[in-house]
Amino acid sequence: MGFFDRYRTPADLPQRIPVFPLSGALLLPRAELPLNIFEPRYLAMVDHALSTDRLIGIIQPAAGRESEDVPPLMNVGCVGRIVSYAETPEGRMLITLAGVCRFQVAQELDVISPYRQVSANYHPFAIDLASEGGASEVNRPALLKAFRDYLSANNMKANWSEVDHAPTDILVNTLSLLAPYDPQEKQALLEAPDLKTRADVLVALTEVALSKMGSGGKPRLQ
Repeated sequence: MGFFDRYRTPADLPQRIPVFPLSGALLLPRAELPLNIFEPRYLAMVDHALSTDRLIGIIQPAAGRESEDVPPLMNVGCVGRIVSYAETPEGRMLITLAGVCRFQVAQELDVISPYRQVSANYHPFAIDLASEGGASEVNRPALLKAFRDYLSANNMKANWSEVDHAPTDILVNTLSLLAPYDPQEKQALLEAPDLKTRADVLVALTEVALSKMGSGGKPRLQ
């Protein structure tokens, strides 16, 4: 049984989770996010997760508040499971999170741990736990065209055999992770109610960025 099969309904996920606030970071269901952990409080968070359920929530600080010592959090994040980890001689920890389900912050908890914790509500995003997750509604040709245009504008290449065979949900979420958009746009991708809407937002953002490049504006895609 794959680990995704452990999480079939919101009730299968813990209500209380540790969270890692990261501006510009995006974790989406069934996509992976590599992280380089070095701050003591987050090393403690990873140690705790590894000794329990391996789940950590990724969430962005509120826009414009990132520099505060304890910035307010955005209302929506995504919980992920640690699927790989390695320790370095310098004491860092390299982990990979696989996104499981988005959550709303019901409330931030008063804790004695060095890392922050929240009470998470997964019910608005139960679709994330469905194996198909609305992939059949995605306009895959439009998504692939935007991806090809993105690569062409930046003189990049892709393994199109792998892309063509990738499941649609993984393709949408992986491209959303790779897209170099600002934190607010990343949050819009995260909060899209379903996979089709996320794909539509991603295509629209890419088309706007490419249009700016074509009109002599500063390139948005790196």
